[in-house]
Amino acid sequence: MVNPSLLILAGDGIGPEVMTEVKKVIAWMGDKRGITFDVSEDLVGGCAYDQHGTPLHDDTMAKAQSVDAVLLGAVGGPKYDNLDFSVKPERGLLRLRKEMDLFSNLRPAQCFDALADFSSLKKDVVAGLDIMIVRELTSGVYFGEPRGIFTEGNERVGINTQRYTESEIARVARSAFELARKRGNKVCSMEKANVMESGILWREVVQEVHDKEYPDVELSHMYADNGAMQLVRRPKQFDVIVTDNLFGDLLSDAAAMLTGSLGMLPSASLGAPMANGRPKALYEPVHGSAPDIAGQGKANPIACVLSFAMALRYSFDLGDEAARLEQAVEKVLADGLRTADLMGPEGGTPISTSAMGDAIVAALDASL
Repeated sequence: MVNPSLLILAGDGIGPEVMTEVKKVIAWMGDKRGITFDVSEDLVGGCAYDQHGTPLHDDTMAKAQSVDAVLLGAVGGPKYDNLDFSVKPERGLLRLRKEMDLFSNLRPAQCFDALADFSSLKKDVVAGLDIMIVRELTSGVYFGEPRGIFTEGNERVGINTQRYTESEIARVARSAFELARKRGNKVCSMEKANVMESGILWREVVQEVHDKEYPDVELSHMYADNGAMQLVRRPKQFDVIVTDNLFGDLLSDAAAMLTGSLGMLPSASLGAPMANGRPKALYEPVHGSAPDIAGQGKANPIACVLSFAMALRYSFDLGDEAARLEQAVEKVLADGLRTADLMGPEGGTPISTSAMGDAIVAALDASL
């Protein structure tokens, strides 16, 4: 039996540190659960530019296309701020998303009970929160043409084009409806149909897909600006939110802070099924490379660990093992163990990045 394959791209800043803790979990899965992965590693982002002069080498791109899943840490840092736009570290990540055609970005916003007091919102507003934001990832204003900075008359003008086809909208809508069927069976679609033609098309297509294929799922529509307000007013009204690339970027970061820390939030970017039935997939924590704390043992590895849990669930059909890992994280937090970003007014026991990884593995041991 062939082991599932996993490509690790730790990247820059705190990426290698948090990925080290994920490797402990991967090793534990092999040692204690008999679940072994064929793991390979490569470079992306600034470290790839340092070695190859490009943020993503063609050979690395080819590896990403051939494996069952890619697990990424973080990219970027001030060292690369003055590079040409075409070779900035973030272009490596965007290339992965585009060439793997990872059109459905899953961004969960879940508030663990132990961190309910850590959110900037009142505890009763966020306690028990469990939202899934499905963001379209390969089209929209970030990829539309024409784009660029041009000269018009005696001044410069910056142009970005919001563009969506029916098929691009339909496939991410299906992704959201399928997820909703496994959760609370509710989808809220967000756009700006009141002022944008692309928003009108978005609303029409999502409704058509619902009526023809998913009439059992409760569907509502909301303008994205109202959606942002509702996320901080009454976030538990939502189950699955589906939205476009730009609004998804903004809304998922707003939802992230409902949980207390960006260091807690994983993500999955999924594409069409491969020949073996698994989707093309890239998993990464929502947080950035945090160069200000890199190498200091302060980084929170939980988002990266939970990203691996999403890989277990969505790429490897190991939902029970994913739940085991998520419960281990919850136990560690309930025991009061905290990395620096989680040290709030409620206190807790401060621990390092490595110690947090060790604690999660210990909790996994205790689950057997």
